[in-house]
Amino acid sequence: MNTQFPEQSASLFVERRHAQLPPAPASIEEMGLSFQFIVELITKSLYLRGQMRLQDIISFSKLPMAVLEPALAFIRNERMCEVMRSGETETAISYNLTNLGRERAEDYMRKSQYVGPAPVSLVDYVKQVKRQSVSDMQVTKEALSQVFGSLVVKEGILRQFGAAMNSGRAIFVYGPAGSGKTFIAEHLAGLLNGDVAIPHALVVDNEVIQIFDPLVHIPLLPKSDVESDGFVLDRRAASDARWIMCHRPVIKTGGELTLNMLDLDFDESARFYQAPPQVKANNGLMIIDDLGRQLTPAVDIMNRWIVPLDRRVDYLALHTGKKFMIPFDVIVVFSTNLLPSKLADEAFLRRLGYKIYVGALTEEEYRRITQQVCEELNIPFSEAGFQYLLHEHHYKTGKALSACIPRDILEQLRDISRYEGKTAEMTEELLDWAWNNYFTHD
Repeated sequence: MNTQFPEQSASLFVERRHAQLPPAPASIEEMGLSFQFIVELITKSLYLRGQMRLQDIISFSKLPMAVLEPALAFIRNERMCEVMRSGETETAISYNLTNLGRERAEDYMRKSQYVGPAPVSLVDYVKQVKRQSVSDMQVTKEALSQVFGSLVVKEGILRQFGAAMNSGRAIFVYGPAGSGKTFIAEHLAGLLNGDVAIPHALVVDNEVIQIFDPLVHIPLLPKSDVESDGFVLDRRAASDARWIMCHRPVIKTGGELTLNMLDLDFDESARFYQAPPQVKANNGLMIIDDLGRQLTPAVDIMNRWIVPLDRRVDYLALHTGKKFMIPFDVIVVFSTNLLPSKLADEAFLRRLGYKIYVGALTEEEYRRITQQVCEELNIPFSEAGFQYLLHEHHYKTGKALSACIPRDILEQLRDISRYEGKTAEMTEELLDWAWNNYFTHD
């Protein structure tokens, strides 16, 4: 599964709508977590990491002092830890588990081995996803021009994609192989604008689901309340450190996609979950490439998406059997070179907001792509060579003017020229050689 693309940096040119981190909880009640859950999390942290200073516990658990103080007091009173001071200030306080504390920690670890930032509640997660919904994001014609300006794409197709991105609904991109569907879909990442808050983890029925994924979520420049030098304890932190400000997420998956991947991934030994890709992609974009090429039949994948696409909510189940509802705030892009009628019935296709056909190029569009690739590969463009490619190969064999062919053919010209120590040129001989390498023959 692939994630972010370089083109997403183009969103810097788009006017951004800045989300805000949720405010820091002032009490355990506002955390949405049970007192026992917090005690267990702190105890497990001390068990795995050994002696920890107070500021290290805050930094590691992302819990504010208003929540930590009563939990640490309880652990001390239960004789589960001992407190050591190396000075008079609060920053000089350290905590270490006693033998009793280690025994309790081992019991807690058997329940769940999750040790890290405190999770957020499902209620708080639902509220935050709604606040930063991808459907509230505006994509303008100017933004589209900035992202696709140097690419050769029909104006009518760009207009469709611009409207589709504003809808927040699913996009079905279809057309022959090599027409540039995937290339266009990946560039849609550059249209995402606005920042979103992503939680480290989520808790449902005391079960932890890890959401933040460094391969998917790209944080903004961090602004930590806890500095490595000059540390100051802030009992009234402005924002909730359990969340991270990130760019809108982008996930791409292809032939490896299976139905099991769309459900919670429970680690039997660690006893906690990894969120499925559509949850990690919330408030962002998810590209399903080569639809119909998966091991799982396309109709089964489509049936799995019917409710989420229609109602913008998904239903997941814990290993205990408990089911819960979670937001499905994702622009899903399905890309395929198969006929739509072979993949899904009319009822499903109706639920897709936009169906966009990407076909063959005109001669002029094909020429522009060829010129761009020549410039990139440092191969002199030849009009005579271009006409030879059109008339002697495309038109005689009936091969469509697909967007992928110029690059693939010209890269072979470059390769053989390097091998022979010659200057790459669009000669008839080299074009014939590259064409015969590129296409198979029965």
